[in-house]
Amino acid sequence: MRTAFANGWSTLQGLAERRLPALTRLKSAETLPILLHRRRIYVVPSRFGLIYSAMLLVMLIGSLNYANNPALLLTCLLGAAAYLSVFSGFRTLNRVELRSIKIQSCHAGDPLHLSLSFGTAAAVPKHGLRLRMEAAATTKPDLVFELASSDVQTVEASLPAPRRGWLPVGRVRLWTEHPYGLFHVWSWLHPDQSALVYPRIEPDAPPLPQGDGAASAQTAARDEDEFGLLREYRAGDPRRLIAWKASARQDHLLIKQFESRRGHEIVLAWSRLDGLDAEARISRLAAWVERAEIAQTPYCLELPQTRLGPALGPAHRHACLRELALLPQHAA
Repeated sequence: MRTAFANGWSTLQGLAERRLPALTRLKSAETLPILLHRRRIYVVPSRFGLIYSAMLLVMLIGSLNYANNPALLLTCLLGAAAYLSVFSGFRTLNRVELRSIKIQSCHAGDPLHLSLSFGTAAAVPKHGLRLRMEAAATTKPDLVFELASSDVQTVEASLPAPRRGWLPVGRVRLWTEHPYGLFHVWSWLHPDQSALVYPRIEPDAPPLPQGDGAASAQTAARDEDEFGLLREYRAGDPRRLIAWKASARQDHLLIKQFESRRGHEIVLAWSRLDGLDAEARISRLAAWVERAEIAQTPYCLELPQTRLGPALGPAHRHACLRELALLPQHAA
């Protein structure tokens, strides 16, 4: 009986996917770019539009009852304006395209920042576009933007990232009530995009271990006079290491490079964190990775199944935090 029901439900879903793609599209992710067209744009009257319609109905009854031709003409003109606003709102969303999404990785507990690039091939500019991330908090206001003809507009959005690991972007609701607010015109975008959320950083992590794993009593803090040389800025370098005064003199960004502990790499070992559960170990190792990067100290990450380093830099940092983020929930 259960097998027959499952087969029947699968057949019904397949039929709906072929006959009613607009209904089933919302549940499956789509590859970018995503283009809006007439088969996936929906229109309903807004609350103001319903009140406006009731007002027109009263005006129509009154003008016909009293044979008031000017009032009847005004009612027809207002009705025609409302009728045309449907097509104006539809044209605002039609041919809008979500072309790309750029995601900045973050640590669990911090907001995940996204850059969504919208474009249009239409010759008509798009006014009053509004965007809402379904996975974002409902208290956040919608993002408002416009699209010039044949132009690309980048919209900055954010999502909550409560847990480490892969976080789907989720659905994006694009809507407008342009031009008069009489009709609500909307569509759903469901990009097949996910972001990597790094582990949560332990707030008060102990100092970095030394090369043999023992805790060091020295902190990693340095002042500006302790760096050994300057180098040009590379994408991914921490902003706190930028030498602002030297950069202003050279007209390009320079990074402070420390030398005091260079050549003495440290080992960040999973096995040496006895007494902590799996998530606490992951949080402490993530904090140590960030602290070693700030201190410009080469480090090695030892996990139960892999070993990374010793190395230093944005690529090594990402590789270590990625391994920590993707560890099983109950890592041994």
